[in-house]
Amino acid sequence: GGGGGHLRAGRAGAARSGGRGGGGGRRGRAAGSRGRPGGARGGGQEERLPHGVRAGVGLRCHAGPRRGDGGRLRRRAPLRRRARAPARPPPRPRRARARRRRAPPALPPLRRLRRPRRRRGVSNYCRERLHVVLSKELRRPPSDLGEMSDVDMKEHWDDLFTRCFQTVDDEVSGLASRLVHGQPRSDPIAAENVGSTAVAVVVCSSHVVVANCGDSRIVLSRGKEPVALSIDQKPDRKDERARIEAAGGKVIQWNGHRVSGILAMSRSIGDRYLKPYIIPKPEVTIVPRAKDDDCLILASDGLWDVVSNEEACKVARRQIQQWHKNNSVTTSSSDGGDGSTDPAAQAAADYLTRLALKKGSQDNITVIVVDLKPRRKPKNNS
Repeated sequence: GGGGGHLRAGRAGAARSGGRGGGGGRRGRAAGSRGRPGGARGGGQEERLPHGVRAGVGLRCHAGPRRGDGGRLRRRAPLRRRARAPARPPPRPRRARARRRRAPPALPPLRRLRRPRRRRGVSNYCRERLHVVLSKELRRPPSDLGEMSDVDMKEHWDDLFTRCFQTVDDEVSGLASRLVHGQPRSDPIAAENVGSTAVAVVVCSSHVVVANCGDSRIVLSRGKEPVALSIDQKPDRKDERARIEAAGGKVIQWNGHRVSGILAMSRSIGDRYLKPYIIPKPEVTIVPRAKDDDCLILASDGLWDVVSNEEACKVARRQIQQWHKNNSVTTSSSDGGDGSTDPAAQAAADYLTRLALKKGSQDNITVIVVDLKPRRKPKNNS
């Protein structure tokens, strides 16, 4: 009979089918197998494969055409190896993927998110308390201010504002008691590393008195020209640096000049962890009033970092005039002291705040505008 349908290639070389009538009807084996005709071991003769047989060393092969019943030839489809796809990492669990999608966005820089919140408690307390303490100090003048000389008046206002700012600083630090719902309390307002700047102004009939503690600023618009009534108290000022070093402190250059490498201002209310280098004593300035005085602008460095004094005064004047032009309401000046809000000045302050935000201010912004004109009447376009 014929040889077997499947052949295996031996280690010696190419495979071949068994001879006719040889091997007792057994399947063909590799060349050089025992008991097969024509299968001499390493005989040196070229091994011949039957027609249609494909073979290879160490590979399993098939006979091509195969005789079946009736003498017909049947072809067997060759084996095809499928290419394996590269291994993929197992999918993440649904819970993990859901948590990844719900992750909060990146926080803004630490400095841009923490400072307004860190100083909010002290700044709010100064807003509610500073003018109350100042009013109490103003009710007990030592003598008639009209009889004082300029030097005596300067000393009087220096002492008055110094006592006022020191009282508020003691209450913030817990060194002095305060009334809360009628009950005395002496605990600190905030932590020892919390503080705030403060600027105050007293508008008299003949003078404007300004007190500044920190890097906030007050600017007077006079005759379409800006007049700075305060100087920013920074550690890089020669007089401030000398005072800090005389008290045993250091001014370190770290993203700007800072007291002990931390605080970028040399005076503030609070910040008791940097005392005695940081003091609450304000700098007082007295300026006589003039007829061409338009308005005062009190603002924190969030405005002055991006808006110049000239631009701020120009915008404030324009907004006040525009409000009176669009509204037929006559508003009195802030000299009355009734505590009412001037809508024209409020519109100017709101516009300056939006302008600072539009210019990309990275600091907290506080703006107050004081209209110094006694009365403004809308112009008659007719």
